[in-house]
Amino acid sequence: MALSCALRLPHRRLCSSGAHLSSLPGQDHSLLTEKKTAANWKEKKKARQGCSLPGSSWEERLANAVTPLWRLPYQEQLQVKYQSQRKILQTLASRLEKLGIDAQKPGGLCCPLQPVVPSPIVNGYRNKSTFSVNRGPDGNPKTVGLYVGTGRARNIVCVKANHMENIPPEHKQVAECYEEFIRRSSLDPCILFHEGGHWRELVVRTTSRGDIMAIITFHPQELGQEALATQKALLKEFFMCGPGTVCALTSLYFQESTMTRCSHEQSPFQLLHGEPHIFEEVLGLKFRISPDAFFQVNTGAAEVLYQVVGELSQAGGDTILLDICCGTGTIGLSLAHQVSKIIGIEVVEKAIEDARWNAAFNGILNCEFHSGKAEAVLPQLLSSWEDARPLVAVVNPSRAGLHYRVVRAIRNCKSIRRLLYISCKPEGEAMRNFLELCCPPDPGKKLAGEPFAPTLAIPFDMFPHTVHCELVLLFTR
Repeated sequence: MALSCALRLPHRRLCSSGAHLSSLPGQDHSLLTEKKTAANWKEKKKARQGCSLPGSSWEERLANAVTPLWRLPYQEQLQVKYQSQRKILQTLASRLEKLGIDAQKPGGLCCPLQPVVPSPIVNGYRNKSTFSVNRGPDGNPKTVGLYVGTGRARNIVCVKANHMENIPPEHKQVAECYEEFIRRSSLDPCILFHEGGHWRELVVRTTSRGDIMAIITFHPQELGQEALATQKALLKEFFMCGPGTVCALTSLYFQESTMTRCSHEQSPFQLLHGEPHIFEEVLGLKFRISPDAFFQVNTGAAEVLYQVVGELSQAGGDTILLDICCGTGTIGLSLAHQVSKIIGIEVVEKAIEDARWNAAFNGILNCEFHSGKAEAVLPQLLSSWEDARPLVAVVNPSRAGLHYRVVRAIRNCKSIRRLLYISCKPEGEAMRNFLELCCPPDPGKKLAGEPFAPTLAIPFDMFPHTVHCELVLLFTR
């Protein structure tokens, strides 16, 4: 079943370079092929590092920093990612062995690893981009782009992203216009909070329907309400009547922020013009997206991911699907037709409002969504769980992983026999979650439930040209 579930996916999963699942690296690759791939990668990595020397253009340096695989043909990118996922599963197997768990499978992996599922779109796939404001290569502090360097090393340079292969033209155009606007503005950019200034980052979100949302972050410093109103009016005029009209924005948002990141609850997103939401279609369903709601950054690859999650869940008509960190409800709602009930949990309140709207608009009635931190909602929900129907859990947390109380609640709920963990950084905090799910019962940590075991791993290339994958790890008990 495991291998066939990936092979049964729609024909459109062919990537733009022509790569297909059957031609991708799998767990049965020979040692010679693996050594050849590793050698090629090291050689090209060395060449790429050479391009990061002072003689390189700033465009090359940015591409090397943000999309380090951009020089490799797509087929080779997938091979590099497959090998990195192998190492992650080998690490997990080794750590489980130290806990006294016999987890070693062929190749030293903790479970079978399927080939990397390619992205249907390789270039310009991002539906969300975040652009910073800082000093450019020419020293101009009003440059809109992406960073080369680090704050710790104090060598940050903001480089325009016009050449980046993973960013669509619409995003680049909005960034260009925002740069033109702030360069016309009499107000300074806010590079360091304590040094003053106002104009900060830009977020652009787009959908396959052609919707474009721009969110501009502004540090108010000591400005009064009248001065703030003037700046908002100027911003609106620029994008609605001035040079920014070429962007054809669906929504223009403004957020006054005194922190690096602010939620709507901390500092409301103010709609200056257009529609309050943008809309996307996934697997035949329509989804509403708020400014700060999570939505997978690669819509086409997300559709493929959700289909495989549906197959791996083995959810039948009597199954209850627990969708933890559900965002706008995309995973749960896309599987609602094959299960008895969907229960979603999400910390971002606006995302939960979107999820409820999405369910109602698409006529999906067998669902409920809970707003709040998963570590507060889930233990309370599962502590009194008495429903006899099969319960399958899907978790899709941020890079910070799941809170310990969430893992404990899942582990101690006897009804959950099948768990799908989706992680974009499995080598990070998610690794701690994996060990907590699989370790022997530990009364000291209140992990009394039967341990899970990793059963199958499928990586999805959600981020072509980068080193990252979205790994789906199936745990069963």
